[in-house]
Amino acid sequence: MTMTAAPVGPQRYQERYPATLESAPQARRDIALALETWGLPQLVDVAKHVVTELVANAVEHTDADTVGASITRTGEASARIVVTDTSRTRPAPGAPAADDENGRGLVLVDALAHAWNSELVHGGKRVWAELRADSAQ
Repeated sequence: MTMTAAPVGPQRYQERYPATLESAPQARRDIALALETWGLPQLVDVAKHVVTELVANAVEHTDADTVGASITRTGEASARIVVTDTSRTRPAPGAPAADDENGRGLVLVDALAHAWNSELVHGGKRVWAELRADSAQ
């Protein structure tokens, strides 16, 4: 009799953070550590930028008490970052002027991620970004 291992699901890390700007660097460190642990160092730099922007947006543009951040390995060299909050307002990229100090976060996410979007869910929304080694810079 031959036995084979059954898949138990993808590798995943998730955490909830206080809705403060100090949570963005903590989420960045946690997501980077997960990627390093999974042997995906080629995604670390892009993931750090993306999760920082998504968490900062959730903190700055909602009245949530906490923000969720997760990363799921979706393939040999790909992962999905998800940030959740309690707001029902979906984010949209801004069109900042050259001298504006803010408004570039989602523009950066759009440039770095293979794809990104948002979805309304029970209790708020989730914003996700797909990262692939071929789109990591």
